[in-house]
Amino acid sequence: MHFRVILIILCVGMLPGIGAYIGIIKAYESRAVSLRTAEIQNQCTILCDQLNSYNYLMDNSSDVINASLTQLTNIYNGRVMIVNKELTVIKDTYALDEGKTIVSENVIRCMKGDSTNFYDKKNRYIEVTSPIMEAGSKKIAGVMLASVSTDTIEDSLRIFYTKGRGILWIISVLVLVFSVLVSYQIVRPLRKITDGIENISEGFQDEELHVDTYRETRQISEAFNKLLGRLKIVDASREEFVSNVSHELKTPLASMKVLADSLLIQDQVPVELYQEFMEDIAKEIDRENDIINDLLTLVKMDKTAQNLNITQVNINNMLELILKRLKPIAEKKNVEIVLESFRPVSAEIDEVKMTLAISNLVENAVKYNHEGGWVHVSLNADHKYFYIKVADSGIGIPKEDQDHIFERFYRVDKSHSREIGGTGLGLSIARNAVIMHRGSIKVYSSPGEGTTFTVRTPMIYVSAQQMGSL
Repeated sequence: MHFRVILIILCVGMLPGIGAYIGIIKAYESRAVSLRTAEIQNQCTILCDQLNSYNYLMDNSSDVINASLTQLTNIYNGRVMIVNKELTVIKDTYALDEGKTIVSENVIRCMKGDSTNFYDKKNRYIEVTSPIMEAGSKKIAGVMLASVSTDTIEDSLRIFYTKGRGILWIISVLVLVFSVLVSYQIVRPLRKITDGIENISEGFQDEELHVDTYRETRQISEAFNKLLGRLKIVDASREEFVSNVSHELKTPLASMKVLADSLLIQDQVPVELYQEFMEDIAKEIDRENDIINDLLTLVKMDKTAQNLNITQVNINNMLELILKRLKPIAEKKNVEIVLESFRPVSAEIDEVKMTLAISNLVENAVKYNHEGGWVHVSLNADHKYFYIKVADSGIGIPKEDQDHIFERFYRVDKSHSREIGGTGLGLSIARNAVIMHRGSIKVYSSPGEGTTFTVRTPMIYVSAQQMGSL
């Protein structure tokens, strides 16, 4: 980690410097060549005017012109050739090609009126052509071809390269030192976070991260502490769940044990008492069985959360079937169940799990209702969600208990709940089933004024994998 940070800072610090170094050298070279070319072009133009006035193409014996050509050659360490319109070299300051015919693209272009220049970096020279006009006319009578050396430019570039590399080395050392210091400052708080996480993973869960070196580490610390808090809550909930499960399973067993011992210690137990005790034992067995079945339902939901059997279901028909099955329970308590559908609704759900969720809500609404009360179930939908509302005229739920009613085995009134029956897992099962469908469930209630549960579920099911790809 430390090395990678240093490498990144080095790259970030050096790449702009290297780019600027190369750019400056290229700019200098281009500028120097441009100035040298313009300077030679200007000298050639002046000499061409003199050649014209001395009629040099017809008589190249002028000492003045020859001296000027020689001076130009010496100053710029170059070579000058004068070519007439027959492309014959009449003057060569190197005295190598005089009297020879020259066939050059640049010379021919210049004969047509286009002055040319050319920079040969490899061979290190600049070539310039300039037209020579006929006396008193605008016709081109010849061409001056000048080739000058760029050794001085190359020498300057070599100096730039040498000094630039030296400066880059100095900058590299400074950036390296800077990157080591900066990386240390960056990595140190991250190492603290790593050490803190390792301590927590080894069992020191009472510790929290407090790394406030800069904003990012503070945000990481806060996020981790929130996660740690949630883990503590989950751990506490797990311990409480295990304790509750043990208690709930032991209670029917304890009752059966007391009843069985009562029969065993008595001689010649009357048949009526024997039957009464056996009926009580059978009820406790049924209660034990209900608890185990609900626990298995929760476990099965946890394991198959990603394997819902999603199909297109008519929600109106599903609710009618649920209420039809629960109507006998409601009639025993003289509770009226009413279904109100505002529109036909068809959605992608797991019918078995959603039926289980709504059944638990309606059954609770009946069980915790008053004699002669009512349960109102309504169905509505928009373009994205469908909504199921289960309202009752029952005993209601205190405000302080509403945040806990979906917890497993949580009971608002434990003594009253025992009399009514149930395992304390119905709302937890309902909530799990709704959440598996990416939905939400809320409760609104006041003691003595009844309770309303609202379930909002997407019309089209979207799995976790599909959500991750969006």
